[in-house]
Amino acid sequence: MVVVPPRDQLRALLVAVVWGLNFPATAIALEHFPPLLMVALRFTLVAVPALLLVPRPQVPLRWLLGVGLGIGLLQFAFLYLGMAAGMPSGLASLVLQASAPFTVLIAGVWLRERITRRQAVGIAVAVLGLAVIAVHRAQVAALLPVVLTLCGALGWAFGNVCSRQARAPKPLHLTLWMSVVPPLPMLVLSLLVEGPDRVLTALRTAPTLDALPSVLGLLYIVVVATLLGYGIWNALLSRHPAGVVAPFSMLVPVVGVLSSWLLLDERVDPTELVAGLVVVAGVLFASRPPSPAPAGPPAPQAPVLTTGAVGAGARRSGDGR
Repeated sequence: MVVVPPRDQLRALLVAVVWGLNFPATAIALEHFPPLLMVALRFTLVAVPALLLVPRPQVPLRWLLGVGLGIGLLQFAFLYLGMAAGMPSGLASLVLQASAPFTVLIAGVWLRERITRRQAVGIAVAVLGLAVIAVHRAQVAALLPVVLTLCGALGWAFGNVCSRQARAPKPLHLTLWMSVVPPLPMLVLSLLVEGPDRVLTALRTAPTLDALPSVLGLLYIVVVATLLGYGIWNALLSRHPAGVVAPFSMLVPVVGVLSSWLLLDERVDPTELVAGLVVVAGVLFASRPPSPAPAGPPAPQAPVLTTGAVGAGARRSGDGR
């Protein structure tokens, strides 16, 4: 079984906190920016300096496109389509975490990565916690939005596995350059779904004081959630099997619920809180290193005859004659 060092476990937990705080930041940003336009802006603000200042990552083009297609385009396109069809943002943040078991499944089938019994049990416990949260809030969502959001989770999982295959020598370069893929398709989607008038109005009024909290929220999404979060995430995927890293993403909705309660004064449901603790327990169990096997009794050793002992035995034999 692959053991993740404690330092990398802390890095994975940091990513979960960063991405969890991304939800209240997104809620603040969405007060001004239309959702699909915000996704296009998010990746454009990363792609432009990447093209100008950052060398292209030394990875095959197919994996670079795969990461951008999965993590950038498919994840957010399906997520926001689901939300536009009626998926509540809170429930969407929970259902999207299905990317973790999807990643483990894809890595097991595609990359032949071994899924240990501990990983399977831990993921099953975490999925159970997510299922309890989803069922508790299922009355506010129809089937189609849930299916679309699950497709977004599948896109994220596909991007995770592509990142694992890329094995970028400099993961941050991969994080920056994968942002080149989504902007144009997402901008086209924004113009088609949200309309040119709404897009132009949001861009024209962005430099105003009223829009400042939303602009700061967007900057958090770009600098912290995208650059820092995905940079660490891709570094972990380049060093460890995807099935070991992916379960940590299940902690994101827990942080999202708690941070929304602290920052936005959203009510925390006791059932969701208990289920969130179950998710934490499942992730920690899946990532816990195996206990060392108990040491057995020392093997008996044959007596070693020294030169003096041999000589003494020889003298006794001679005296007996």
